[in-house]
Amino acid sequence: MSGPLSSSPAAGAFSRRSLLLGTLAGAAALATGCTGEPVETSDAVTPAQVDQLAAQVQVQEELVAAYDRALAAAPDLTATATGLAAQARAQLDRLRAAAPGAGASSSAPPSPGAPATGPDAAPDAAGARAWLRTRVTTTADAHAAACPAFAGGRAALLGSIAAGLRGQAGQLA
Repeated sequence: MSGPLSSSPAAGAFSRRSLLLGTLAGAAALATGCTGEPVETSDAVTPAQVDQLAAQVQVQEELVAAYDRALAAAPDLTATATGLAAQARAQLDRLRAAAPGAGASSSAPPSPGAPATGPDAAPDAAGARAWLRTRVTTTADAHAAACPAFAGGRAALLGSIAAGLRGQAGQLA
């Protein structure tokens, strides 16, 4: 017989089963979205949900900008984070497409405004990885918290993005 298995993954760790379930949910949402059937009324959004979706788009835009700031501050992250940044941009495009009234045609990152200060300030090269991981985790938390307010494809999309971001946070650890 083999020895006892570990009781649970480390705090904040992302299990393979969770990743698989998130991937399956995302694939199901994509497959449903590609059938060409009309949108079900259960996937209709209320005015309050329109605002919530707009907030989730903004949260994702901030993450895309955070990737840009971290990559500029720490070029050594390029090998690890460039692909993750591209994933975050693709997630942003899907969120924009799912949000009524949000411009879904642009895949460009949001234009940076005035330089951020405080905890959102651009990180130094030494702290860029941890700074970015915190932003990825915070964004995943926001999408996961918003998910129960929706049904159908939008709920699946938010859940899938949250799961994908958890995986990104693990890669940045």
